[in-house]
Amino acid sequence: MLEVRRLRLLAEFARRGSIAATASALGYTPSAVSQQLAALEREARVALLDRTARSAELTDAGRRLAERAEEILTLVEAAEAELSANADAPMGRVVVTAFPTAAVAFAPALAGSLADHPELTFVLRQTRPGDGIRQVRSGEVDIALVDDWTGKLASHAPAALKFFHLCRDPLVLAVPAGHPMADPAKPVDLQELREEAWMAAPTGEPSRQAVDRLLDTVGGRRPIPWEFEGLHTILSLVARGIGIAAIPALALAAGDRDVAVRRLPDCDLAREVYAVTRAASVRRPSVAVTLRAIYSAARKVPPVLPDEPDYLLG
Repeated sequence: MLEVRRLRLLAEFARRGSIAATASALGYTPSAVSQQLAALEREARVALLDRTARSAELTDAGRRLAERAEEILTLVEAAEAELSANADAPMGRVVVTAFPTAAVAFAPALAGSLADHPELTFVLRQTRPGDGIRQVRSGEVDIALVDDWTGKLASHAPAALKFFHLCRDPLVLAVPAGHPMADPAKPVDLQELREEAWMAAPTGEPSRQAVDRLLDTVGGRRPIPWEFEGLHTILSLVARGIGIAAIPALALAAGDRDVAVRRLPDCDLAREVYAVTRAASVRRPSVAVTLRAIYSAARKVPPVLPDEPDYLLG
């Protein structure tokens, strides 16, 4: 009899390509992963891995079983969801992972909404870009809040995952409250800001790529931003009058004081924000109620600026 937990390890190994990466993804030691995969080989009575002194790769039988493992795990989760759908109330543990600005923005509304379900244990974690979808697929988490600057993420999603669109999060200009461009009566002119001290996320991060595209439109010598980890760090520096920044509006939910926010003229740079879960788990009451709470939370944060042309935080 094949053990489901070991099948999950095999499926993750097929995605990751190494025992070390599998161990890191699932929070095990490499030795534990190796031992469990060896036990699975004994259960299957066939070699699943071709091991050398420094590496391991799937045999043909291992690849076939890994493909079946994905199907088996989906069926198991669907069966669990079907059984739990008959429960009177959401219960158990639900783990949500989110990119940092979404975690900060959504946490208050989620905590308030899910407090009405005393038998539900809610866990919210922050994750690095790109990890959320992998963690949902591997079963490490139930729901991931992810962002997409390309507009292609949902259309290229695996069939086993379901994407729920939450909001469109535009890039906006943040300047200190005392800055001349903080005056809503003054039109935003990026050329006037060319010599300012710009701040942005490190090169290579999706939000930085959007900022670079924006600054390419300034004309003349493109500003070279100072780099800082974390949008909330950047906002705190803007509040202190150290520089200016173009940031996703969702980052404003932290409520940094003394920051004036302006719309960027003729700018359609934005990211789409999604909640992602396994299609088989949507029927679980605990997941369903959490998804509803996330959707409600998305309506309560400021990913889109109000109808007024500009506004001031604080």
